[in-house]
Amino acid sequence: MVYFVGAGTGAADLITVRGRKLLEKADVVIYAGSLVNPELLNYTGKACCIHNSARMTLEEVIEVITQAEGEGKTTVRLHTGDPSIYGAVREQMDILESLGIAYESCPGVSACFGAAASLNLEYTLPGISQSLIITRMEGKTAVPEAESIESLAAHKASMAIYLSTGMLRELRDRLVKGGYSPDTPAAIVYKATWPEEEAYLCTISTLDETAKAHNITKTALILVGAAIAHQNYKRSRLYAPDFETEYRGKRV
Repeated sequence: MVYFVGAGTGAADLITVRGRKLLEKADVVIYAGSLVNPELLNYTGKACCIHNSARMTLEEVIEVITQAEGEGKTTVRLHTGDPSIYGAVREQMDILESLGIAYESCPGVSACFGAAASLNLEYTLPGISQSLIITRMEGKTAVPEAESIESLAAHKASMAIYLSTGMLRELRDRLVKGGYSPDTPAAIVYKATWPEEEAYLCTISTLDETAKAHNITKTALILVGAAIAHQNYKRSRLYAPDFETEYRGKRV
């Protein structure tokens, strides 16, 4: 059996209880060594065979899994954050299906939620934004034209932009071109929830200079939107005294 497990945002204790239990019983672990906190490997047993996929091709990953399956072993494929976001897991699953190898997924905490916790943010403030857009700039991997930064920026919703730290000047220009004001609140969160985390509040217009001032060139998440400033929002109707729910009557 193969388990695709989300390692969480970085801090070793932010893996889910289920994910930790799967690591504890794994015979083989293939982990994304460039991004997953190696402290998580301490949850594995002494006899567990560990592979760093940062040095492996897809074919080599599948070879390890296939060998483990032939020996009746349990494999954990440990991905950063949540496997469903930029995890490149579907291609692995399709190959496993073609080989008749069973698998399951275990979710994890993605970086945008770790970053929100570090900054005590709520992305969906009433009257400000009720949507969170998770996206990235195109790099070695293309982005569909309909999902360009400009088209998504037109919504002026909260945005979490992954894999784009090395292109902040272009990102700044495209966000503004799409409709955000240059003084829209923004944040740069480097290695969210890791011991070496750094987080800086800025604006869209100062994204590039803020990153340069702190020598941040990679492994950072860019947050954009008025919700980051948490000002001028409306109180939630859910807890208003004059709002009736299934569990609580009106108090006024």
